[in-house]
Amino acid sequence: MNASPPSRAQQIPVIVLAGFLGSGKTTLLNHLLRHRAGNRIGVIVNDFGSIEIDAMTVSGQVGSTVSLGGGCLCCAVDASELDTYLETLTRPSARLDVIVIEASGLAEPQELVRMLLASDNPHILYGGLVEVVDAAEFGATRRRHPEIDRHLAVADLVVLNKTDRAGDGEQARIREAVAATGSAAAVVPATYGRVDPELLFDPALRPDGEEKARQLTFEDLYLEERARETGEEHAEHLHTAYESVDFTSDVPMDPRRLMEFLDSRPGGLYRIKGYVDFGAGDADHAYGVHAVGRFLRFAPRPWARREQRLTRLVLIGSGIDAQALRKELEGCRTPGEPGRETAQDAAHERSMWGVLRYVHRPGDDDA
Repeated sequence: MNASPPSRAQQIPVIVLAGFLGSGKTTLLNHLLRHRAGNRIGVIVNDFGSIEIDAMTVSGQVGSTVSLGGGCLCCAVDASELDTYLETLTRPSARLDVIVIEASGLAEPQELVRMLLASDNPHILYGGLVEVVDAAEFGATRRRHPEIDRHLAVADLVVLNKTDRAGDGEQARIREAVAATGSAAAVVPATYGRVDPELLFDPALRPDGEEKARQLTFEDLYLEERARETGEEHAEHLHTAYESVDFTSDVPMDPRRLMEFLDSRPGGLYRIKGYVDFGAGDADHAYGVHAVGRFLRFAPRPWARREQRLTRLVLIGSGIDAQALRKELEGCRTPGEPGRETAQDAAHERSMWGVLRYVHRPGDDDA
């Protein structure tokens, strides 16, 4: 492709795709590769055993595929091997937008997440833990692997796969089982691993004219073929499984109120992205917000000259109440006229938000 590499400042989201054997992880991964929203995806396939069967079944239409055979990645003594592969995939020459780790069916997903969060690689950003569940075999899987409850409890997104083989009653029981683990994860139904990629990553944004003249990608050819076969321009309407809420405010946000909202955000709210204006709390910076599941990150950036100072957020989840979320966010705005807080308040807010901050909910470090 004739495209420039990502900026050195750009951080590539790394998504962990987990689930027990036969849940449909590889099927979901292949689906993402065919419906990648213009992104260049790098894949690390973590197979269990010396024969890398899963790696062989992954579609080859991907920027770089690295296969970690010979054992489960999470059993490694340290993260050095993973860091080596991430270093390779995050080089500017790889021109990747997203990295997906397809974990072994016997992996401990929480350990993979810890490896990513402990990585010294400045070019990666944690993109969430996606747990794939076989809806038709959930009961049997749970009897064989009771540790699935622990996996569900730490997941950021649960894909309830093979729902065409499970009735409404069974799906409701699985959702109750997920909730009983204490998980606040969004639960999204799917068949054949077909989830909207926008749940996991944003459509690629390219400079104007960057790819006007290029070869057709596998994705282009696949979608054209599907359109011919079905007679539809868009063969699948995957967005119906989740909701997206936009929020814009020209009144600065109050840091304490916004933090209270983010700490108590409702179950099913999977991703939050955008920029926040804290007004006089830090008049020089906008704050980028990246939240996925239980993990939250703020990163300041200077306001551009003549940039309109607004708060713009997009919230994505399943089973969320859009009207209630907007009302809660409106309640996070600074009361009264902008800039009326005292110098003491402003100094306190600068101390809260002047540095990059990660926030974990209670229990994140539990085994």
